[in-house]
Amino acid sequence: MTYRAPLADFRLLLDRVLGFDQVAATALFADAAPETVEAILTEAAKLCENTLAPLNRAGDKTPARLENGVVRTSPGYSDGYKAITEGGWVGMSANPEYGGMGLPITLATCVNDMMGSACLALQLNPLMTQGQIDALEHHASDEIRSLYIPKLISGEWCGTMNLTEAGAGSDVGALRTRAEPKGDGTYAITGQKIFITWGDNDFSANVCHLVLARLPDGAPGTRGISLFMVPKFLPKPDGSLGARNDLKVVSLEHKLGLHGSPTAVMQYDGATGWLIGEPHKGMAAMFTMMNNARLGVGMQGVSVAEAALQQALAYAQDRKQGRTPLGEGAIIDHADVRRMLAQMKAETFSARAIALACAVAIDMARATGDAAWAARAALLTPIAKAYGTDTGNEVAYLGVQVHGGMGFIEETGAAQFSRDVRVTAIYEGTNGIQAMDLVGRKMMDGGEAAFRLIDEVQAAAEAARAEVPDLSKDLWTAAEALREATEALVAMSGHDRNAGAVPYLRAFARVLGAHYHLAAALADRARMPLTRFAIRRLLPEHAALLAQVREGAEGLYALTPEALGL
Repeated sequence: MTYRAPLADFRLLLDRVLGFDQVAATALFADAAPETVEAILTEAAKLCENTLAPLNRAGDKTPARLENGVVRTSPGYSDGYKAITEGGWVGMSANPEYGGMGLPITLATCVNDMMGSACLALQLNPLMTQGQIDALEHHASDEIRSLYIPKLISGEWCGTMNLTEAGAGSDVGALRTRAEPKGDGTYAITGQKIFITWGDNDFSANVCHLVLARLPDGAPGTRGISLFMVPKFLPKPDGSLGARNDLKVVSLEHKLGLHGSPTAVMQYDGATGWLIGEPHKGMAAMFTMMNNARLGVGMQGVSVAEAALQQALAYAQDRKQGRTPLGEGAIIDHADVRRMLAQMKAETFSARAIALACAVAIDMARATGDAAWAARAALLTPIAKAYGTDTGNEVAYLGVQVHGGMGFIEETGAAQFSRDVRVTAIYEGTNGIQAMDLVGRKMMDGGEAAFRLIDEVQAAAEAARAEVPDLSKDLWTAAEALREATEALVAMSGHDRNAGAVPYLRAFARVLGAHYHLAAALADRARMPLTRFAIRRLLPEHAALLAQVREGAEGLYALTPEALGL
């Protein structure tokens, strides 16, 4: 497949829809001037189109493998990683004090979008490192920051996070990995972790693992967990590498997709580690990395959606079959194929807009210290992650469908998108967990952040009433229904909220997506047909979703195992 970066969509969203100019107007991000943004997007597009995209099929056909304890990566991945690091792309948003560019998360998110479309399996590596850099900047000691962050930014070292254990899964508090003080300021880490993305490789000098473990006096559950830096090689004070640490890759998982990304089972046998943050406060530190990764993973869903859309559109324009309302021609002229392609495009744009709106909020919160921006970023993070990855899965599914029988044949590459993107709805917190976070933690303010966002949607719809009365009315009405459902949700018990969490998140995304589509169409009239499709054909789903929210939990628990036929 020939991938082309969606630069026009980035420019439209940043310049005319999401208000990125307010980010660039802050003192912290004053360097993010329009000419700088244009140069970054253009150069990143070249990297992704010319260097990374050709690696995507190679990683799928020749997976990473474990040979005599050494991870061998897919053909070309070493060169691709080198190109990423030499361009400085890993540390785009990292602190300049340690060698980063100090650019907005919004720009880094755009670049990650392009990299994920080009080669998702490889892009996972710098994404994990970026999350680790963020966690260390916020929680590590000065000594750890000075030693590790420059190496991570340069790409000389890579970063991972180690949460999951067999038998614990999403219940992180059930972990059994332990940390024993060694009396010299370090700790002996012992235990096994599973599902460790890029747990090792053959192209970086060191792999730095952030590992959750429990100290001897740690309380049960998540309150007693601490976080430790456990590198593959023990660094000396000058940053050179010393002895190999007591850790190893036990095996690599055999996965549905993302074959080029080695997912490891890691064993720690008294490995030397350093405490990150305060004892027993590891979850707070790890959540910094996880929240960074959640936005990144949401954009990974968008990435795959974009790639699947581009391939399906090219195929539909080339494949000739049957008679259409427009005469003899390609299958894109069949109504249902046109419908599928329009849905793919509309959903991808909505999910990209929501993810970048989240990134803008993160940047504004960081640059201004405004609690309202921080609350918006927190609210949008689970929506960006869940809706973005649901979109990736749904668009990849439609991409296979557009190809017809050829979509089921591996040689076309359409199936790889479906296989690769499937896990994004699972890792970094399943989408059900994201939805419960939205209706739980993110509504602890009584829905204030949600209501502020709904107010903006309705104000924009009202302002557009003179130009597009039908579309603005539909959007305003949907936003009002979302407001009323949010009021009802806030009054519910947590049990009932959780039962309607997934449809609530989806309905919120539907309204936000329509809002950003309308703003885009008002900025560029050529987009009006797509906006009309999104508002008239996709937005109405919100009503059925919000009806589910009001049902609560009782009906679900009436469905006993016996009622389900088990």
